[in-house]
Amino acid sequence: MRSGTSRGPYIDLRDLPKDTAERDKVLLKIMGSPDKKQIDGLGGATFVTSKVVLLQPSEREGIDVDYLFAQVVIDQPIVDTTPTCGNMIAGVGPYAIEQGWVKATHPQTSVRVYNFNTDSTVEVIAQTPNSEVNYTNGDFKIDGVPGTGSPILMNFSNIEGGATGKLFPTGNIRDNIDGVEVTVIDIGNLMMLVKATDLGLTGYEDTTFFADNKDFMQRIESTRRQAGLLAGLGDVSDKVLPKIGILAPPREGGAITSRYLTPKTLHPSHAVTGAICIAAASKCKGTIVADIAQVTEAATERILIEHPSGFIPVEIEVDTGSAEFKVVKAGTLRTARKIMDGFVYY
Repeated sequence: MRSGTSRGPYIDLRDLPKDTAERDKVLLKIMGSPDKKQIDGLGGATFVTSKVVLLQPSEREGIDVDYLFAQVVIDQPIVDTTPTCGNMIAGVGPYAIEQGWVKATHPQTSVRVYNFNTDSTVEVIAQTPNSEVNYTNGDFKIDGVPGTGSPILMNFSNIEGGATGKLFPTGNIRDNIDGVEVTVIDIGNLMMLVKATDLGLTGYEDTTFFADNKDFMQRIESTRRQAGLLAGLGDVSDKVLPKIGILAPPREGGAITSRYLTPKTLHPSHAVTGAICIAAASKCKGTIVADIAQVTEAATERILIEHPSGFIPVEIEVDTGSAEFKVVKAGTLRTARKIMDGFVYY
């Protein structure tokens, strides 16, 4: 499925080996890693097309589907299940309905998803006119994907501290790493957020800049690894968390501009969970993001994040009556399309 601005196979977890090491060997073979071209598998040789979703019917009360996301590294034999992927969650609702795990209702169907990666829950609401999944008959467009489709709403809850157990895992709202101020925050996804100007950038750089500037990428990777240590994750050299958000003021009417690193390359658009993380940080006083984001004091707000392909909207609600910063819920709209179904050989 193409889900949001990402793509990859959706697999019934029960069909895979229970042993994690054996399971990962199968996933590497399915995707064609390690190989920069992924010529011997289903991978698309880019970060956003080397993703796998593993699913099963849930036995948890009030939950329909258990979700486990796996990022398959392209040129190394690594399957990383520490991050999550909000874009790929959009396809979980349609998948579960088509598998018969959830009964479709007219005109839309709600699917409750448990996210293994972050120990959180997501409500996925798919359009199901006449109790059938509708992928393409809609006029909703997301930046970074050609054409239009049927909107899929995702509401994220209980998303604080999914990777580390803490909203601010370093114990600080800001940290100084090698002379650069950063905010390390774990909500939706674990991210290291930094102002572009503090890195000597404008914040509006494109893919070519990040691909060509090896020295800069090595420097920001060193900063990211130190952030991982401060967050209690140990050595993160072979993991994708924390992700990196390089931030600048908006230029196109949004609230903030973000360049989201995956972390070794620039995301062509933006991660959903990364957008939720940045939106949340923009509402929290004292963070790097709050310095430059154009947001209000309202408890509920629609925040537009500008990225290389356009915008990603985040609907966010925070608890303004609490002494500590708390996100009540956050959501966004995506589209998805089933590309094929069948057997994959490994």
